[in-house]
Amino acid sequence: MNKLKSKDAAVSTTKVLLTDTNRWALSARLAIGLSEAGCQVSAICPKPGHPLLKTRAVQRTFRYSGFHPLTSLTAAIEAVEPDLIVPSCDRGVRHLHELYARAQSCGTDGSKLAALIERSLGAPASHSTVSSRYDLLKLAREEGVRVPNTSQVDTPEDLESWQARECFPWVLKADGTWGGGGVKIVQTPDQVQQSYAQLARMFRLGRAIKRLVVNRDSFWLRPWWNRSQHAVTVQSYIHGRPANCAVVCWQGRVLSGIGVEVLSSEGVTGPASIVRVVDNAEMMFAAERIASRLGLSGFFGLDFMIEEGSGDTYLIEMNPRTTPLCHLRLDKGRDMAGALWAQLADQPLPDARPVTHNEMIAYFPEVCDSELVKACFLDIPQGEPDLVEELLRPWPNRTLLFRLFSRANRKPSVGVAETQPIQADDQLKTPGYACHGTLAKPGNNTSSVHAPVRPR
Repeated sequence: MNKLKSKDAAVSTTKVLLTDTNRWALSARLAIGLSEAGCQVSAICPKPGHPLLKTRAVQRTFRYSGFHPLTSLTAAIEAVEPDLIVPSCDRGVRHLHELYARAQSCGTDGSKLAALIERSLGAPASHSTVSSRYDLLKLAREEGVRVPNTSQVDTPEDLESWQARECFPWVLKADGTWGGGGVKIVQTPDQVQQSYAQLARMFRLGRAIKRLVVNRDSFWLRPWWNRSQHAVTVQSYIHGRPANCAVVCWQGRVLSGIGVEVLSSEGVTGPASIVRVVDNAEMMFAAERIASRLGLSGFFGLDFMIEEGSGDTYLIEMNPRTTPLCHLRLDKGRDMAGALWAQLADQPLPDARPVTHNEMIAYFPEVCDSELVKACFLDIPQGEPDLVEELLRPWPNRTLLFRLFSRANRKPSVGVAETQPIQADDQLKTPGYACHGTLAKPGNNTSSVHAPVRPR
């Protein structure tokens, strides 16, 4: 009886604050997973129209202001007094880094807030590294992780030096971007300067206004107003098939994780829609080494390419926040929400049933309409009809302007398989790299021509 009371007390006092500046499904899905594991979940997100507002797993919600994000974030933290903050997007991670720096400058007045952010994200020295694609891959290489040749680009002349020693194609990436908007595949010398110039314009006023009007996303205005600088990197191109992993860690120790290979994606440039769970020692080694070296806490994901022919696994980038895998409860050792609750509550790992034993998982609502779906576990949030309805018809997508814009830019659903190389008109605007072609069959060691579709 005393043991039961102790566990109940731990459950009632384990509080998590989820943050999200986008309107992605993954934050709502993780809220459900954390709630089922035993956490009290609150959330700060844009209002209206966020999936977090549609799930019964979230007890309290707060408005995340695109114009005053640090002020609104601080207010939510003070109201909830959470044990942990879990960011669900890249901007949310940057806001916590900024808030930490501000709290540190306040001396003892900011010590409580600084300690909470450090507890949530890990060692403060890691903040600059996880925000830089170049620095992260440099560190990973030092830790014995296989990575593509990568260089930072400070001037157009740096690309000329790179061209003297690296064959095409290349991959150009801008820091501070996600969803593929800051990634370009360069096939020929003629495309080099054009692609670099496009990345340099990523945070100009025109793009911020487009995001505000079409996507109803006001958070793009702040980087433009602050004249934020975003480094560009160039990376050698790995021919192979995409894969990724997600882990939850605590003070540099990985508690739980899941690795997958991508079987299908939404269009040439879309996020993964169908994945296959795999045991890939190289992926988990990379996660463990990076978590340990940086002293990380919380969730993060890593993107990889498994090279065609050799089967070598190359780390191409990191997502220092939650990914679509994080809410999944699979077999023992692969329940990230449960492992985090156990750590926070100082309790044994919960003995919960896996949601599926099927190694093939179709993400909802990203899943494409294909025969392959019939062989998959379809990851629909059970018992959450309001959330399902919201995910099928997202609020930002309901305007006529968005529908017209989407129709003009719509791409077909595709899978990962052997295909011909991307042509010049297939320039990547996507997560990671691109994959296209026909669906890969389960168990068939097929290759996509290009690197991974990053989980959104």
